[in-house]
Amino acid sequence: MWIFAIIAAVIIVPVLWYIGTMNRFRQLEVKVEEAESGIDVALTKRFDVLTKLVGSVKGYAKHEAETFENVVKWRQGLPKNLSLQEKQEFMGKMDAVQSGINVAVEAYPDLKAEKLFSNLQSSIADVEEHLQAARRIYNSNVSTINSMIVTFPSSVVAGMINMSKKEFFEAETAKRTDVEMNF
Repeated sequence: MWIFAIIAAVIIVPVLWYIGTMNRFRQLEVKVEEAESGIDVALTKRFDVLTKLVGSVKGYAKHEAETFENVVKWRQGLPKNLSLQEKQEFMGKMDAVQSGINVAVEAYPDLKAEKLFSNLQSSIADVEEHLQAARRIYNSNVSTINSMIVTFPSSVVAGMINMSKKEFFEAETAKRTDVEMNF
């Protein structure tokens, strides 16, 4: 009788551990997807704020036509079903647009006095903070699931269910260099 109970325990405990570990992987996968969705929301919000900013600045800075044409071209919104790499490229393009807007502001200092423009600048700062937070949450979730994937004994379950490491959201190359300050 005792031998039967020990044999049953030896079989049941590993099966329960396997199921628990597999469920944890699935939960973490959902967390990663949720965090990626958070980045999409922040990018969409950023896009909306930038297009509104362009609308208010456009009347003052007609010579910045190329910058504004790019925004109009992207006014359709964040393309659907982009890979993480494509989202990073899209963000790089939006950074270039924002940089063009900043050049327009420097060329037209009277724009800084506009209340609407000031409010939109504050909105941009807020949106950038949300986007940064969304990236941190995503990378935190990716770090957690990747740690489980490479750590024994959970790596055994990861291999059995074909779980592979997720990609981290990385900074654009231009943002990795030191910022030059000219006064």
